Amino acid sequence: MPTALSETDVPSNMRAAVYRGKSVVAVDEVGTPEIGAGEVLIRVEACGVCHTDLKKIEYDLLTPPRIYGHETAGVIAMVGRDVTKYQVGDRVIVFHHIPCGTCFYCKRNLYAQCPVYKRVGVTAGFEPAGGGFAQYVRVMDWIVAKGIEKIPDGVPFEVAAFVEPVNTCLKAVNQCDPRPDDVVLVQGQGPIGLIFTMLLKLRGCTIVTTDTIPTRLDLSRQAGAPFALDPRTDDVSAKLKELTEGRGADMVFVATNVKGLVEEAVRSTRPGAKIMLFAQTSDKERIELSGASICVGERSLLGSYSASVDIQAEGANLVFSGQLPVHLLISHRVPLDKIEFAFRLATHPSEFPGENPLKIIVRPQEISAWH
Repeated sequence: MPTALSETDVPSNMRAAVYRGKSVVAVDEVGTPEIGAGEVLIRVEACGVCHTDLKKIEYDLLTPPRIYGHETAGVIAMVGRDVTKYQVGDRVIVFHHIPCGTCFYCKRNLYAQCPVYKRVGVTAGFEPAGGGFAQYVRVMDWIVAKGIEKIPDGVPFEVAAFVEPVNTCLKAVNQCDPRPDDVVLVQGQGPIGLIFTMLLKLRGCTIVTTDTIPTRLDLSRQAGAPFALDPRTDDVSAKLKELTEGRGADMVFVATNVKGLVEEAVRSTRPGAKIMLFAQTSDKERIELSGASICVGERSLLGSYSASVDIQAEGANLVFSGQLPVHLLISHRVPLDKIEFAFRLATHPSEFPGENPLKIIVRPQEISAWH
């Protein structure tokens, strides 16, 4: 039998934000997930709102009902038979994807292409979809084996929830392997772009950032970018050439999917540069480039998607140690019953003057109080 804190600590029913289809999410009462051998139940204390989930909801990309949310931090409330690495009361973060480690793609470190990796191993009910926008989540056995990291004492849950997105960004940075003297352009200073800026500062790079929101440009300076530009009024390409004796940037991270940014990245780079596409996740997005700008210019177009198990501990340490000041990125903390507002704020910020949304953290255990 599973071991729980007590009968009163794990209720039979819980509250969850359920995607019902047609872009509708409703906070409902659902059954608390049951766990089996090798599994754990986590009481969710914080879950970050990620635009990957928001795209699935807004464009009805997956069949309902589902409970989304995958940047999850909480406390282990129950452990199943044969679980020995963790115990009730442990403060943890959980990844929702973990690869098999033995297939064709895993042998080539392309974990996001692994068939097992593509299976979601964390659920709050219904078809597994992460489940972090609920009060409890069930973590399946292959995720328990390799996809949980313990949160050190003193680290807030809302900070720990950044471990998964930091991992995805660290994976992309490692793939590009910037040198300390590189001049790097980061396009977009939302939460992901700002994490890139922080990671590149640790690498010793000279960072140029772009965004159209003044508060985000201010944050990018705090995060380590000496040059923060508004592409509507600043000549980004000219600035990069000024910094590089006329060559252009050594590397670009495209951290938003605004139309025309990849073309701008090519214009702003030197021959031989690397351009990392990180936000281009929709099949409907199209990029039109001169073939010669890539071939004759010997530029490399790269892509990176999702997290890597190989750097799981490293990414967690960057967050837990405070080397990355991710707490600066939190703009809103929202109880579960205000999640519809959170989603609308994240996807249509212009409707909320003065809010300046960045990373929104959902607190599923809070139902009425809003901080």
